[in-house]
Amino acid sequence: MSEEAAVLRQSASMNILIVDDEPTIRETCAEVAKQSGMKAITVASVEEALEVLENSAVDIVLTDLMLQQTSGLELLKRVHDTSPMLPVIVLTQYGTIDSAVAATRMGAVDYVTKPFRIEELRSRLERAARAVELQQENQLLREQLRTRPGFGGLIGLSERMQRVYKIIQKVSLHEYPVLILGESGTGKELVAKSVHFSGPRKDRPFVPVDCSSLVPTLIESELFGYVKGAFTGALHGKLGLLEAAHGGTLFLDEIGDMPVDLQAKLLRALQEREVKPVGSTERRRIDVRIIAATNRDLDSAIKAGAFRQDLYFRLNVVQLKLPPLRERKSDIPLLVTSFLEKFSASQQTSRNISEDAMRQLIAHDWPGNVRELENAIERAVALGSGPILHVGDLPSNLQYPTTERLPERNELVPLEELERRAILRTLRETAGDKLAAARILGIGKTTLYRKLKQYNLEAEGSAQNA
Repeated sequence: MSEEAAVLRQSASMNILIVDDEPTIRETCAEVAKQSGMKAITVASVEEALEVLENSAVDIVLTDLMLQQTSGLELLKRVHDTSPMLPVIVLTQYGTIDSAVAATRMGAVDYVTKPFRIEELRSRLERAARAVELQQENQLLREQLRTRPGFGGLIGLSERMQRVYKIIQKVSLHEYPVLILGESGTGKELVAKSVHFSGPRKDRPFVPVDCSSLVPTLIESELFGYVKGAFTGALHGKLGLLEAAHGGTLFLDEIGDMPVDLQAKLLRALQEREVKPVGSTERRRIDVRIIAATNRDLDSAIKAGAFRQDLYFRLNVVQLKLPPLRERKSDIPLLVTSFLEKFSASQQTSRNISEDAMRQLIAHDWPGNVRELENAIERAVALGSGPILHVGDLPSNLQYPTTERLPERNELVPLEELERRAILRTLRETAGDKLAAARILGIGKTTLYRKLKQYNLEAEGSAQNA
């Protein structure tokens, strides 16, 4: 018995409507569905089927095409018109493959040829049930995106991100300088924008400066501005970015890449709250909030003489450290769902992702963090050919599983104990979110419930959800 079959055997949540005018076929299909953990509703005609669909919750429809009164194709058409996401599997007689092809063109997800083998029918039902479960999980993720807390473009429900949100809430109400630390691609500018647009200066300018991309010889004139005739080619004066941010926030991205000599001038401007444009003898008052960010180790840079300690103290009043994506993998499903919605919108379609593809995304270490994940999903949406993205649609470096890591400690532990620890750790990381935990562990949610009971971890999951 496959793991998918085991999962479905334990799930009583799937309702399947079976439509066939032959009693023995209806009974056989109902028994196969029951063995796969589904609740079967059996009818003999399209009219009865439509009545059931109107009054009952149905997850899958299995219908014969050759019914005595009204064709199964008519039922398929009605289902497709009223409930396009409801999967329909058709039964067709041997030698009438053309009818099955016509049915798939009308929206049927699969077909089974009579006389059928029990294992073949079971496999098709379980595949359809898994697709329904995947659709429900994606819908739940979308609902979480709409209802769970976040800031700006920041997405994540992990414990690490919850701490980030709490710090943003506190510092946004004050004027303290904030230093954001984190690897490239973790969303440092999004955090800076969240702090600014959640605070009292939200209606004033937010001016970002990428210190790593400015030409060293032009950084001073960009930051402080210059007057007409300050240097060759200065035909007009220019307002510096510090003045442009007056009343608002100046975001100094990659501050660790700023030349040391300019750091001293920046420190003076921040301390005295005034700037002197290049070529001018006058100083101008400024009122700006400073938020800085870097992916460098500033402590090491200070020791190496590459960063001024006094400027570090000035900027580091409140420090906010963003976790890399590999340390908050429970957030990957939510991020993927958000990116799928973002990149599918331009195509006016809805995209989901297969369980295998999601498992590959969760297994990856993401050295480029959220930015790398976003690019991977954008590529998959652009090149994918169907409504569900599979492993083959992902970038080539994500299509193969990563090498499994050895435990940090060299201890001999029974396999069941390793599994129990993995489940417990994942539940804690996901704050008790069983759907996210199942995704990370690469198992169905029903399998997770069974293992929680097996390892007596039900109380742990309930406590995390409380």
